[in-house]
Amino acid sequence: MLSMVEKKLAGLPVAVQMQLPDGARVGAISPKMKLVVKDKGTLVNFATGQAGSLGEDYVEGRFEVEGSMRDLMKVAAAILNDNPVQTAKTNWLAGLARHAVSIYRHTTARDAQQIQFHYDLSDEFYGLWLDPRRVYSCAYYREPEMTLAQAQEAKLDHICRKLRLHEGERFLDIGAGWGGLLLWAAENYGVDATGITLSKNQHAHVNRLIEQKGLSGRVRMHLLDYRHLEEVQPYDKIASVGMFEHVGCAQLETYFAKLRRLLKPGGLIMNHGITAGGVYNAEVGAGMGEFIEKYIFPGGELTHISNELAQAALAGLEDVDVENLRPHYARTLWAWSDSLESQLETARATLKPGVQGDKSLRAYRVYLAGCALGFEQGWIALHQVLFQHRATGRQDELDNPADLSFPWRRDYIYK
Repeated sequence: MLSMVEKKLAGLPVAVQMQLPDGARVGAISPKMKLVVKDKGTLVNFATGQAGSLGEDYVEGRFEVEGSMRDLMKVAAAILNDNPVQTAKTNWLAGLARHAVSIYRHTTARDAQQIQFHYDLSDEFYGLWLDPRRVYSCAYYREPEMTLAQAQEAKLDHICRKLRLHEGERFLDIGAGWGGLLLWAAENYGVDATGITLSKNQHAHVNRLIEQKGLSGRVRMHLLDYRHLEEVQPYDKIASVGMFEHVGCAQLETYFAKLRRLLKPGGLIMNHGITAGGVYNAEVGAGMGEFIEKYIFPGGELTHISNELAQAALAGLEDVDVENLRPHYARTLWAWSDSLESQLETARATLKPGVQGDKSLRAYRVYLAGCALGFEQGWIALHQVLFQHRATGRQDELDNPADLSFPWRRDYIYK
């Protein structure tokens, strides 16, 4: 095993020295990074390229890192034996079992628990490394020199322009987070806006902002599962940003069908969510998917963009615009990671004291940098898909009338 470890160390793009459990040192003499290993199992995971299991080892304190998370991710990518997308590919029987598990773990009660596990960790913690609006989803770097805050505002506007929001329209934001899009749409486009979330912290935060901004009566935020939304009065436009990943693959047709029933004929839906890099895998291999499930997003499931489009079509929606923002999310995640790394002690103080808080901080250090790596490598992607009701045979559609929701060409987004 030691010879395998030494071989891995010799092939790394970063000079790494490893201190073994017995105190011996192997690897680079003048290292840029040091790994202090306390458990022999960590050596096995390193030698066999189990990056996700190494992440768990770090969270549980089985080894320490002296160096940057950016360099650690270079190491993680280099020790892999195979493409983690290909190794996560499953056969039909495993796919059937996964479908059954997806049905089981996405009841309304379990979804609420899973969302609160992640999003209700600590508002102060998220506030440290997110932008001032706390937009917790992929930014849009419209200009290369944009700051994170500027790129998040550009993303909010990018979505509003794609949806062609107009004053007075009824707008629904499903999974509205800390209210970034909900409030941007109300303040800049004059819509009547409704948001929903399963996070108690987010619900309270957004309602405080609504009151502070004097938007009561035109903007509202509900603590509500999307499945419980009333369908009496349909919405002109709907956005779902960063919520798609929590739906569950077995529920996707139901999810899109619900969105279609909530939408006025001729209206538009923006679905913005993380997608799998491979057609036949719902997570990243080499233990990385298991790490996310255990420490970050319990119940989270990914699917390939092709399956997203298929499930939406089965639900009666037509995809009219598809954009992959994968590089934008890699840059967003590195911005979050760098921000967290620059204030670790302050971040630790926002979490539960003792071992649990320390584990949470370690988990998020690995999660943010690891996801940045995943988007860089194409193991995962981020797609914005604009949907509308299937074509209704409107007689003047081909004349491109002014009241047509989707006007065929992308140039309307940038005007």
